[in-house]
Amino acid sequence: MRLDEFDPNSVNVEDQRGSGGGGFPAGRGGQVGCGTLVVALVLSYVLGVDPGQLLGGLQQAAPQEQTGAPAAGSNASESCKIDQASLESCNALSSLNKTWAPIFAASNAKFQSPGLVFYSNVGSSGCGSAQSAMGPFYCPEDQKIYLDTTFYQQMDQELGATGQFARDYVIAHEYGHHLQKLQGISDQIRSAQEQNPRAANQLSVRLELQADCYAGVWAAKNKDRLDKGDMESGLNAAHQIGDDTLMRSAGRNPNEASFTHGSSAQRMEALRRGMDNPDDNTCNVYMQK
Repeated sequence: MRLDEFDPNSVNVEDQRGSGGGGFPAGRGGQVGCGTLVVALVLSYVLGVDPGQLLGGLQQAAPQEQTGAPAAGSNASESCKIDQASLESCNALSSLNKTWAPIFAASNAKFQSPGLVFYSNVGSSGCGSAQSAMGPFYCPEDQKIYLDTTFYQQMDQELGATGQFARDYVIAHEYGHHLQKLQGISDQIRSAQEQNPRAANQLSVRLELQADCYAGVWAAKNKDRLDKGDMESGLNAAHQIGDDTLMRSAGRNPNEASFTHGSSAQRMEALRRGMDNPDDNTCNVYMQK
């Protein structure tokens, strides 16, 4: 996907990657193996479950490590240009802001762009501890997307989700959760889950599929930026992170009742629905079931 370089004034970026704003602590590699990663992804990849509960549980299970505020003197330009993965993430964020802000304005709805926080291995968020094994996630408490960019390597090498658009899809999906927060959708779902715990997983799947659809709408509205093979790359990524595929990779038999994000087929269908239709209202279907 051919995106313009981000505008430093249009993106809210923080960096928790060490005191210099860009260093990766030694020992990151090897702490999370493929099996551990896949099991963690079944639970939390692209934020399907209640982040407060999930992250709070991890806080109890592991020592809290505060990496601190962004390093003095660091800014969006410096943080976004540390490496190619960071630059791609910031470019995607900038494009998403430019795409969704006018849509909200046209509906006279209040819009606020989300923050993007880079961290390495362990970080801190408004929802509690951030851990690389959880994959990228959106925290509704502080309205920020959290990302350890080494996850992109794991997508490519361990999940078979390759290509730049697969990585852009990750950011666009998390951005979709931010759109749900702004519209009050995520709060409504969380309330419904509390009132009907038996339907919690099913409701979570709806939230995830709508976020996938929003990612597709963003792509549709920027179709002139898509390269040959981008759609296939995105759909493959959606397939690789379906609950059934992840469960099989973890050596488990898929159990639809325990799905929190949707099957591979459902996630591919949701992304394709958005990519085939630039009208964001097409994604409302996941809240009407």
